[in-house]
Amino acid sequence: MDQFSVSRLLTVWESRAAEPVNRRDFLRAQIKGAIWMTAAASGLWLPRTVSAAGDCDIAVVKGKAGPATRAAVDLLGGMKAFVKPGQRVVIKPNMSFPKGQETAVNTDALVVKEVAAMCLEQGAQKVSILDHVMGTPKYCTLEIDAVCDPLKPGMVHAVTDANLFKEVKISDSWFGLSKTDVITEVLKADVIIAVPKAKSHGATGVSLSMKGMMGLIYNRQAMHTMKLHDSIVTLASYLKPKLVVVDATRVLSTNGPGGPGEIIAENKIIASPDMVAADAMTVKQCTWYGRSMEPRQVKHIKIAHKAGAGRMDVENLNVKEITV
Repeated sequence: MDQFSVSRLLTVWESRAAEPVNRRDFLRAQIKGAIWMTAAASGLWLPRTVSAAGDCDIAVVKGKAGPATRAAVDLLGGMKAFVKPGQRVVIKPNMSFPKGQETAVNTDALVVKEVAAMCLEQGAQKVSILDHVMGTPKYCTLEIDAVCDPLKPGMVHAVTDANLFKEVKISDSWFGLSKTDVITEVLKADVIIAVPKAKSHGATGVSLSMKGMMGLIYNRQAMHTMKLHDSIVTLASYLKPKLVVVDATRVLSTNGPGGPGEIIAENKIIASPDMVAADAMTVKQCTWYGRSMEPRQVKHIKIAHKAGAGRMDVENLNVKEITV
């Protein structure tokens, strides 16, 4: 992509982020976030969402994929803070494209393996690694399945059959997405863990944990006919992960989500129980289209923050950064 196109795309993202939410949606969001906004205005933040065992809101760990993943979760109190014995767990990585790990369009298999291993160590009854893939299923899941199968066979699934989805009504819909079809196994889960690849996206600026929840529904295209950023916030608040582990080992900085594009070796894992905070920190930590960006420049992050779905003000959170 040439410099003119990059500048033009960034301008579109920023202008969309600056667009006001319509009056009805704004009022609804304000009502839902009223307590949070009052606390913020007075300088008194609501209690953090991290576990009692952890003492940070966001963990940023630099190192090799597997060890960095475990270290990041440990900084938050360990997997025991999120998964209890006997629970059903759904891990949602990016594995939508039939491309190798070197392209940085899918989550690194070693990151997914480490998360799954920690869930099994905590006695999870069932661990399912799921995505509604866009390519030929066996090629999309090939690398992640090869790495995870030795841990426990049959965890990795590319879900494409409409019969494996169930329609749900989102009665508490904030921004227009009132119903959708969700993978049935997700609806049975006690815990959702988002393990997205950090990558750019032509329509939404970035594709991280909130955007990644679209991989758990059947008709993603329907969301593109609505206000996409608003719908992302609604869906991510309905399918809300208890833990987010962002794979920023190699970041697809341009031409996401499918590439090919510029790949930057950040060698980082960013984790938080707050999906908005995890996405916001990833935006700040990485380079996008040759420049730095702020969380407020990504419209769905900004909307989620204003609605009280999570926090993008990472400068006010307790962040721990280490190297392993």
